[in-house]
Amino acid sequence: MTEALRFDGRVAIITGAGNGLGKDYALELARRGARVVVNDLGGSGAGVGASTNAADLVAEEIRDAGGKAVANYDSVSTREGGAAIVQSALDAFGKLDICINNAGFLRNGRFEDLTDQQIDAIIDVHLKGAFYVAQPAYRTMRQNGYGRFLFTGSASAMFGHAWQANYAAAKGGLMGLSHVVAIEGSAYGITSNLLMPTAQSRLADEMDTGFMEIPAFAQSVTSADYAASADRIEVPFNTPLAVYLVSEQCASTHDIYTANSGRYAKVRICAADGWVAPMGSTPPVAEDIAAHFGRICDSDIHHEPLTVYDEFTAVAKAARRQGVI
Repeated sequence: MTEALRFDGRVAIITGAGNGLGKDYALELARRGARVVVNDLGGSGAGVGASTNAADLVAEEIRDAGGKAVANYDSVSTREGGAAIVQSALDAFGKLDICINNAGFLRNGRFEDLTDQQIDAIIDVHLKGAFYVAQPAYRTMRQNGYGRFLFTGSASAMFGHAWQANYAAAKGGLMGLSHVVAIEGSAYGITSNLLMPTAQSRLADEMDTGFMEIPAFAQSVTSADYAASADRIEVPFNTPLAVYLVSEQCASTHDIYTANSGRYAKVRICAADGWVAPMGSTPPVAEDIAAHFGRICDSDIHHEPLTVYDEFTAVAKAARRQGVI
C-alpha cells in the first residue's frame, strides 16, 4: 500500500482559499498536517467586492478540526499584497514550503468586445497576482532549499474556450511562468507544476452561454460525451492531484496536469520532427513550406523540449534523420 502523504511541519499558502478549489485544498492539506495560510479577498465570482468572512470561516473550520491556520485578506493583484500574504506565513509559522496560486475570477465576453477593464482585471489577478505572491515565496523557499509551487492553469488556455480570451491569455501566461520557476528553482530544491482543474464551482455561475453563437464551439459542447462526468466534476475530484503535486514525495517539475471527471493525466507540449530545409545560408521560400507542409505537421516523430536550447538538439537530430547533415 502507498505510504500516506503527510505534511507535518510544512507550511502552505493557498490564494483564493475561501471558496471552491482553494478551500478544498486548504482543508485537505490541513487534515494531513500542514499549517495553512488561507488567503481570500472575499470578492464574488466576478471579482467584485471584498469581505473577511470567506477566509475566516475556512481558517476557523481548520482550527476547529484540530489543525493550524491563519486567515489573510490581502489582494494578490499588488506587490504589497503579495508580500503581505507571504509575510503572514512567516509571522505565523516561521517559514514557507508550499505555494498554491489559485486566486481568480471570470469576466467572460466576446473577444472583439473585451474592454481594457475586463482584460486588465483578469491579467492583474491571475497572472500578475501569481508573480506578486510567488516572487517573495520563492525567495524564502530558496533560502530554505525546499519549495513546492502549484499554479492553477486552465483547459481554456491549453485547448480553447470561446468568450474567454482574457482568461485564457492569463492562464496561458501561468504555464510559461511555471516552466521558468521550475527551471530556476531546480538549483534550490524547488519544484513547480501547472494544474488544469475541472470543477463545477461558483465561477461557473459567471459563464455567459452567449458563446453558443459560435457554431463549431456549440457543436463541441453539445456533442461531447459526458458519460464519465456525472457527479465527477465537483471540486473534491481535483484535490487529490493538487495535494500530491505539492507533496515532498512528488519529484515532478516543469509539467502540466489535467484533472477532469476523475481522470488525471499529464499534458504534453511537443514539436513534430518537421521538415528541415537544405543546409546553407539561403532560407527557403513560402512555396517550399507549402510543398512540405504535410511533413511539417506530421507528428509521428516528435520531441518534448524542456528548455529553449533542447530544441536545437532536436533540430540537429531531425536534420540527420532527413539526411540534411
